[in-house]
Amino acid sequence: MHRRAVQSTDDVVAEIKSDQLSLPTPCADWTLHGLLRHMVSENLGFAHSTKADPEVSDVDWNAGWLRAEPAEDYRRSAAELSAAFAAEGVLEKQVRIREFGVFPGEVALMFHFVDVVVHSWDVAKTIGAHYEPDEDLPATALELVRANPPARDGGAFAPAVAVPKKASPLEELIAYLGRNPTWPAA
Repeated sequence: MHRRAVQSTDDVVAEIKSDQLSLPTPCADWTLHGLLRHMVSENLGFAHSTKADPEVSDVDWNAGWLRAEPAEDYRRSAAELSAAFAAEGVLEKQVRIREFGVFPGEVALMFHFVDVVVHSWDVAKTIGAHYEPDEDLPATALELVRANPPARDGGAFAPAVAVPKKASPLEELIAYLGRNPTWPAA
């Protein structure tokens, strides 16, 4: 599921045009450039954390830089991430995730999975692209965040937004994490 989520993100990121990088996104305070840089940084941070000592917080979680071809930067970081999580024993290994703590690799992968599904939607909404992942991806991400509710103390997640009863799993996930599923495209 994680691989499919990363691939669907790659498909959306490939549609970004250079003149769209200054557009606002559903992520408060981030332009598309900032969001994409965050996504590249997260890919690299998670990848590097699988190889780092979990007792030492020496992974640079802001290492992602965008050059002339941002989609290629994303693609390279996603390939590094995928290779890191495909390594033997990584899902059982202890991994330090930012300031959040040390977790089994399997849990780290779940954190990243949710991040990927949500940020794919953010990018698609920003550039007016189509993003309709296989329904099991947002449904599973929603299950994960409901089982492990995020802190809503002014950080990354705003209070949940109400959605209609017939909302899709993607709309429910987006709303649960404090984004408005009807956020206007650019």
